Amino acid sequence: MVTSPHPLASESGARVLREGGNALDAAIAIGATIAVVYPHFCGLGGDAVWIAADEEGRKDCFLGIGQSARTLPGFDGSIPLRGPLSMLTSACVVDSWHHAHDYSVRNWGGGLSFSSLLDDAIGYAVDGFPVTKSQNFWLDFRKSEVASWPGFGEVFMPGGIAPQIGMPFRQKELANSLQLIARDGPRSFYEGELGARIAKGLLAAGSPLTSADLAATRTRQSKPASLLYRGMELLAPPPPTQGISTLAIMGILSHFDLKELAPGGVDHIHLCVEAVKRAFLNRGLIADPDFINQPVEDWLNPAHLARSAQSIDLEHAMDWPQSFRPGDTVFFGATDQSGKSVSVLQSTYFDWGSGVVVGDTGILWQNRGAAFSLDPTHPNAIAPAKRPFYTLNPGLGLRDGKPALIYGTQGADGQPQTLSMILTRLIDFGEDPVTALTGPRFLLGKTFSDSRDTLKLEVDAGDAVFAALTARGHMLSPIDRLSPLAGQAGIIVRQEDGSTAGAHDPRGEGIALLVEPT
Repeated sequence: MVTSPHPLASESGARVLREGGNALDAAIAIGATIAVVYPHFCGLGGDAVWIAADEEGRKDCFLGIGQSARTLPGFDGSIPLRGPLSMLTSACVVDSWHHAHDYSVRNWGGGLSFSSLLDDAIGYAVDGFPVTKSQNFWLDFRKSEVASWPGFGEVFMPGGIAPQIGMPFRQKELANSLQLIARDGPRSFYEGELGARIAKGLLAAGSPLTSADLAATRTRQSKPASLLYRGMELLAPPPPTQGISTLAIMGILSHFDLKELAPGGVDHIHLCVEAVKRAFLNRGLIADPDFINQPVEDWLNPAHLARSAQSIDLEHAMDWPQSFRPGDTVFFGATDQSGKSVSVLQSTYFDWGSGVVVGDTGILWQNRGAAFSLDPTHPNAIAPAKRPFYTLNPGLGLRDGKPALIYGTQGADGQPQTLSMILTRLIDFGEDPVTALTGPRFLLGKTFSDSRDTLKLEVDAGDAVFAALTARGHMLSPIDRLSPLAGQAGIIVRQEDGSTAGAHDPRGEGIALLVEPT
């Protein structure tokens, strides 16, 4: 089974499974296709974080996170959110595909060529695909800004007109880049003919990234962080990602008997919100472990989590003091007939990343460097060859050591918040994936459309829940039912009897596809 935010990407993964590929092969194909057909949220100029696990006990993370330039510019007051000086970090997504393919061959018996996994992506870049509602929305939302983004209009608004929903959208230059990767291999993005063109484009745009920075870009393989929740081992990527925050939330919630509550009721939402607040108290300390110590064992220490749980007042809300980090991404997952399972997030950080298309490559570069701090005492302070704090945190749950849950969501700061609701619905309340994804969700803090530090809650939670949460001291702002602000998540569940169920969020356009065993 596969799940992704776009039907064409899901079909790419399903095709690979039908042709005998494993879950990693399918995920690479999904990742390549989604990089073409969802350009506003991810692409070749971004990063990716992976978790892979199998029934033989392997469980590994691939941190495809680009590092900052070795030579950094000076900044006057702040790091720009868009433009060339937001292009401070290399792009590791293509190398993460390379790493995943190598892992597939070495550990999972993968036999499909890397180039074959890009076939669909190249086809959609050459022949085009129907513009989605999501792509159209984000073009319209940024229409007043895009004129100042170098190279953007020529690629994404040809003739100065935003393509309408359903219109065919082609990306000739991106197709050429993908064809070079297929011909010369994934490392050509960093050191080959394509890499030279990228370096030239970065220099011309005014980014500090160089060919040496590209050549130094490598995916890191590491063991995932983990936490036991109701007998299920939850896996999350380690720092510099916020995966630790998701695990801490679940560790705090483990001290409450949620199954006695009403799913989506006032007590369920209140407990999830309060657990998020406490877990986020350490979130500002997450940074690149190569530069600053990351005491993950302390943050996930059972005694610490128990104290955090004990500090929750069941009748009163704690203040929300956290700063807001925007960002958009895509989640996709895959599992194959033998139980090999993969959970992935790809991103260019903000919608449309830096806004800069690199030279003649058709590649939109990320603005992940804007996540750094200019405060030299901050754990996430910018430094040469450093990886920034990362919101991407795909998840995977193991039952008796075997993959049982594959999950993740779009949504930057909201990712751990959304996952708290989804995981409690799946594990505590035993809901199926569709029901778990459809239920009302929340988002704490500011959003791109609401600068107030309020608790955003979908209106279908009901008037009684809104009134009861207000009485407990929550400052509420209603948002639409099935609002994209509450994340776009995906779920695959592997049942103990071997059956598989899955879904993608009704807040988006994605689907899950089941591939029947042959």
